[in-house]
Amino acid sequence: TSGSTGRPKGALLSHANVTRLLSATQPAFGFGAQDVWTLFHSYAFDFSVWELFGALCTGGRLVIVPYFISREPQAFHQLLYDEGVTVLNQTPTAFRQLLPIACQSTQPLALRWVIFGGEALDVSSLRPWYERFGDQGSTLVNMYGITETTVHVTFRALSPADLDAKVQSPIGRPLSDLSWYLLDSQLQPVAAGCAGELYIAGAGLARGYHGRTGLTAERFVPSPFAPCERLYRSGYLARERADGNIDYLG
Repeated sequence: TSGSTGRPKGALLSHANVTRLLSATQPAFGFGAQDVWTLFHSYAFDFSVWELFGALCTGGRLVIVPYFISREPQAFHQLLYDEGVTVLNQTPTAFRQLLPIACQSTQPLALRWVIFGGEALDVSSLRPWYERFGDQGSTLVNMYGITETTVHVTFRALSPADLDAKVQSPIGRPLSDLSWYLLDSQLQPVAAGCAGELYIAGAGLARGYHGRTGLTAERFVPSPFAPCERLYRSGYLARERADGNIDYLG
């Protein structure tokens, strides 16, 4: 389900949507049998699709986090240490609870990747992590995503330099089999450096909404730029940087 408009609605996503998500992200992450993932989120949340199949389809091990441990940061940190977790997926809100414990602990974590999603990331909140650990060992990644485009849309590996960039939520570039447009109300591209509504195209798009043809027609629109291509109208504002990266504006 997608709840982006405040009312849950069923998004029709094929198994192929998920397998192409894993194929498109594998070159960047290099997931494999050496990795240990956590299933931290409810299976009703699309982030769990990434956690479940990211682990199982790349030969990794999946640690199911008990509900009460997921709500107790000290116990969750202990689980990460005990299980040797290498791939951690978190909403920024959840990670803020874990962050001070990880920074104060003498128990070293095995994390290779910390992947943020599900909500906007305030990069400045990561300052204690970089002050404690630097950018060695673990790579922190911001992945903007929408249920209607199969969990993740963009990839941005973060670094300490992002702390002082005065950008609230840099979301990077689209995955290799997706493309994006920043458009105005007339579906025309906005000028460079200006805010526009983010539209997504490519292999990740859902077929539409279950039983809601009107809403499907409203949100999945024909592309004015390529024949037979659809665009998903996200409802979110974004701006393109000079280097081609995207900043999420709200």
